[in-house]
Amino acid sequence: MAATINVDVAIVGAGTAGLYALREVKRAKKSYLLIDQGPLGTTCARVGCMPSKVALHAGAHWSVQQHFAQFGITGAEHLSINPDIAWAEVKRQRDGFAGGTAKNTERAAGEHLLMGAAEFINPQQIAVHGADGKRTLVNAQRIILAVGSRPFIPQWLQPVAHKTISTDQLFELDTLPKRFGILGLGAIGLEMGLALSRMGISVVAADVANTIGGIQDPKITQAALKEFESNFTFYLGEAAELTPQENGLSMQVQGHTHEVDLLLAALGRRSNLDQLKLDNAGISLNKSGSVDFNPNTMQIGDTPIYIAGDANSDRTLMHEAAAEGAIAGYNASHETPVAFKRKTSIGIAFADPDIITVGASFNSIDEKAILIGTALGRSNGRNRILHGTNDILRLYADATTGKLLGAAMLGKRAEHLAHLLALAIDRGETAHSLMELPFYHPTVEEMLQSALQDIARKIPKEHGLPLGLSPL
Repeated sequence: MAATINVDVAIVGAGTAGLYALREVKRAKKSYLLIDQGPLGTTCARVGCMPSKVALHAGAHWSVQQHFAQFGITGAEHLSINPDIAWAEVKRQRDGFAGGTAKNTERAAGEHLLMGAAEFINPQQIAVHGADGKRTLVNAQRIILAVGSRPFIPQWLQPVAHKTISTDQLFELDTLPKRFGILGLGAIGLEMGLALSRMGISVVAADVANTIGGIQDPKITQAALKEFESNFTFYLGEAAELTPQENGLSMQVQGHTHEVDLLLAALGRRSNLDQLKLDNAGISLNKSGSVDFNPNTMQIGDTPIYIAGDANSDRTLMHEAAAEGAIAGYNASHETPVAFKRKTSIGIAFADPDIITVGASFNSIDEKAILIGTALGRSNGRNRILHGTNDILRLYADATTGKLLGAAMLGKRAEHLAHLLALAIDRGETAHSLMELPFYHPTVEEMLQSALQDIARKIPKEHGLPLGLSPL
């Protein structure tokens, strides 16, 4: 006979969203159960943002030698890199991040952590099937779904499945092949293509899109393609034809054929909601494989069920999962749901130079109603020193008021500018008001000053006062 547990709130999924939900449920002093089928450690720590950044850091160490000669540094021709040793260090650091997160999860949930796969019986009851075969029924007043996502591997890759890995499997490799193929050049595919190529691995990639890194702004795309074309070979706007070979596979695209040892499918991720038997809770999956929900309360319709993190396929980023988990956890712990303001959107590909998008994206704006302020790296002293002459920043502002709406950039250390811009947009800054910020020289931040000036000059300031200054 199955054991039965009764709680106020059941949280399905112990990733970032689930842990932030747990924090709020505990704060409200509600009884709870945290359910996860394992492994513990969050997607970010195990297979996402953390190990990928370690890999990029390793590649950066090796690729820096390209600038040795111009500074009189000799002997680089005697240096070599062992990619397998570099990869072992990537995995060692990954294990540290993931292991620490797993221990924190066990400590936070304590005896209220139940390992197993969950499925709905009805809107307020789920069954959890443990690896040991035990079945536990969980009755909950409210349920939070934070089940995350998994890499998408389309069926048409089946003929080469024996030589294809997902982004989750990449960090389980003990050794790296000499020749990597990559399908998909979104943020993840681009980052891993750059990391691997900068560690001395031969990389060829293809994407049916005509851009890389999820860039929408055509000027940023143009600069990015010029910047990264020397790092590895890639083809855009056409699907690759894949043919199995004895020791790998061949990629045919745009009249070129490349032999690779292993293929990395970086084709996005899919929600794990389809594993929960949601129909038993009266909930249907939409066309994207997720569910319709209120993004300000995280509630699914008028059900006692909330959703957070990658499971909803909305804002699939770690900081968004944390915010959504907190919203879901708070509302699942209180009688009346509160609608919370969502944070200004921000996206970063750590490509060195970084690719950032903040606030309104290029495709969402009306070009007739905005002004675009542009700054170029070749005109900025700090960027020139950092070999960032291809860098470009584009600011989008309301044409009448100068209020900042969004931004896109390819730039050295742009990750820091992204946060400054998100704060400015969230607080309703205009080009004129943000220019009152001091800009130290020489800094990358001066690119922001230049782009603001480009906008502000087109919107005359009242009384003709100098740009960036205001009277007492």
